[in-house]
Amino acid sequence: MQEELNQFVRNEVWTLVPKTNQMNVIGTKWVFRNKSNESSIITRNKVRLIAKGYNQAEGINYDETFAPVARLKAIRLLLTFVCMSGFKLFKMDVKSAFFNGIVNEEIYVSQPPGFEDHKHLEYVYKLKKALYGLKQAPRQWYERLSLFLLSHEYERGKVDKTLFIKKAGTDIILVQIYVDDIVFDSSNVKLCENFVKAMQGEFEMSMMGELSFFLGLQVKQSKEGIFLCQSKYCEDILKKFEMEACKATSTPMSTNCYLGADETGPEVNQTMYRGLIGSLLYLAASRPDIMFVVCLCARFQSCPKESHLKAAKRILKYLKGTISMGLWYHSLSLLYIW
Repeated sequence: MQEELNQFVRNEVWTLVPKTNQMNVIGTKWVFRNKSNESSIITRNKVRLIAKGYNQAEGINYDETFAPVARLKAIRLLLTFVCMSGFKLFKMDVKSAFFNGIVNEEIYVSQPPGFEDHKHLEYVYKLKKALYGLKQAPRQWYERLSLFLLSHEYERGKVDKTLFIKKAGTDIILVQIYVDDIVFDSSNVKLCENFVKAMQGEFEMSMMGELSFFLGLQVKQSKEGIFLCQSKYCEDILKKFEMEACKATSTPMSTNCYLGADETGPEVNQTMYRGLIGSLLYLAASRPDIMFVVCLCARFQSCPKESHLKAAKRILKYLKGTISMGLWYHSLSLLYIW
């Protein structure tokens, strides 16, 4: 927690000012999380001070909030291009990315719980830079990063606004952004080195090496191609819905299964069912074999019945026996399901 506040000082995030009755003060809270790698091994105990953004008033504390985010389809398309071109994907992580976004509005937040200034208990902090939890924080960070890349002769994608391209003669470098995670590749190692040097000179970055884990996707790169799977995410789903010890099935859907509205059937927990469907839809990014039946079950989220839940759990049983399946991008640009 103290290290987090030390970053606030280094980045000049805020200043302590007297509180007045005209101020709309936003509360703050600590959030704790254990971060794990693709092997489910905890690698870091992370803490973050965030603002209670739900207390912000539109037109006073924020205006525009939209910030583009890379879609999983764009990530898969990038992997295909990398595989065809024989490139290597690398990953960088921005430390406290939102602290780099400049705040244009007057925003005041309360002092961090447990770290109040005892000499000025009635004071509040005025933000100079964005804080995690603020509604406009992702937008401010994206604007700061995109302006930096554009100033270094990168071109923004016309369709995908999170993709930046730079050409140097016959060589090219591609940079894909997902909030504070950045993946990049190039036909020339020198371009990659220059990019890393420029980014670390402007922001506090950590180089993660070759891309192996990104947004829940496990990526294995080799000369023969790229293998993409979500086995860790699949294990997390089975654990979350208490299906770790279930019996595996060979198909995601019964051949004689017919799903309808089932108006007379017993109802099930709607929140739990929607959470299950949402998790399966994200898993379908690397598992097209379950896409049809997941979309079929997703039709009944407004009023799920026991028969719909049974069909959704059948998918989990299928995943239990095929947990290591994924997409294989061959270097000859062919796509296989293994």
